[in-house]
Amino acid sequence: MVKSMKLRDEIDRQYRELIDADPDNNRKGAFALQANTERSALFLKGDRMVRTLQVPKIFTQDTICEFERIVKTANSIFEKVIREYRNSEEYRRLFPFSSELERLILLPSGYDSVLPIARFDIFYHEDTGEFYFCEINTDGTSAMNEDRILGELMIDNPAHQEMIRRYELSQFELFDSWVNTFLDIYDTYERKVAHPNVAIVDFLDMGTVKEFQEFARRFQKAGVNCEICDIRRLRYENGVLLSENGHKIDAIYRRAVTSDIMKYYDQVQPFIRAVEEQKVFLAGSFCTQIIHNKWLFYVLRLDRTKCFLTKEEQEFVEAHVPETVLFAPEYIGLDEVIAHKDRYILKPLDSYACKGVCAGVDYDREQWEAYAREVYQTDYICQHYCPQYRTENIDFVLGDGQWHPYINMTGLYVYNGKFAGIYSRLAEGGGIISSQINERAVPTYFLKSI
Repeated sequence: MVKSMKLRDEIDRQYRELIDADPDNNRKGAFALQANTERSALFLKGDRMVRTLQVPKIFTQDTICEFERIVKTANSIFEKVIREYRNSEEYRRLFPFSSELERLILLPSGYDSVLPIARFDIFYHEDTGEFYFCEINTDGTSAMNEDRILGELMIDNPAHQEMIRRYELSQFELFDSWVNTFLDIYDTYERKVAHPNVAIVDFLDMGTVKEFQEFARRFQKAGVNCEICDIRRLRYENGVLLSENGHKIDAIYRRAVTSDIMKYYDQVQPFIRAVEEQKVFLAGSFCTQIIHNKWLFYVLRLDRTKCFLTKEEQEFVEAHVPETVLFAPEYIGLDEVIAHKDRYILKPLDSYACKGVCAGVDYDREQWEAYAREVYQTDYICQHYCPQYRTENIDFVLGDGQWHPYINMTGLYVYNGKFAGIYSRLAEGGGIISSQINERAVPTYFLKSI
């Protein structure tokens, strides 16, 4: 770990040295990269979807091995939780799911995998190897296209061009690897057909359609018919699920998150009926919501969960899962949270894209008290705020062209229980990384050799 840390520090130092030695050309490169981003699939409906920085994230093989260990242990824990939920009515009562959602969660999937796809977002401290979980994304797991395209557009970055002459850097491949994983899982499906028609399904006015198009191209490259479908426009006729174009759907790559499905439940009944009657392969099944919901962190720390975890897994939870409770009187006092604002972060129980997330460190006392009172007893959780790891970076396009410390979040992609790649996000200042406010995505590379 010490050797890896020194190498990362050396690489960051060289990036900074190259940028400081030629700021004019690096500034031109930054604006060229922005212009190409706006012409790319990362630009949608006239809004720049992704903002980036000059220095990418680079990890050594030692760190990649550590991420693989994190994924292996965490995935083992999550699979045990899902299985316990499905097997124990008493355990199910610990979770805040409606009877309708619980019924969907308990439907058999018909295949071997418990958690087909996920992204474990962690605060990883590169100097010590310590880390804390932020959240677990399951079926709506996204941003593969951001990493891919930003990595390609770094050709406009003069400092990066010099660095790839000095080091052998590679990106993670996140598209074909998922297609292969999906098809491997489908091969275990008890009702599989020889040549399945695949549909990528979401609420298309809310989904990242251009990312879906890239996945569809990769399915087609693998010789598999693939269609992108709005979940509200599917039809279910005579035991067959059909796309809006009338094509039979055998297998679904679900990108529609469960909270949206439940919100628009009456509008997605053909999809629901096909799943209920087990007429379609669904990756992932609704049991993944057990892990996606932020209440998971509370349940993980209970003795009821510890009883079926190994000693190593119990220690893993204690060390890396932040203490979490419902933001309500029976769990924590409002005065405690108001009085010690820097200790806490408040999050909606079931949301995504940082909607409604607020950290006490970002507010003065009056603002924090007003917000805390507003959301108390309204399906929010309260978590202990985790310390942030910061690295220096520079923004010529939207920033002042000076070096500043940025907090880091590392998203570990997990395909059928195995580490698959990384999504890196940063933010200047603040206590959270918000896509609506301060988020910067940077491409991630790993050092193939030293």
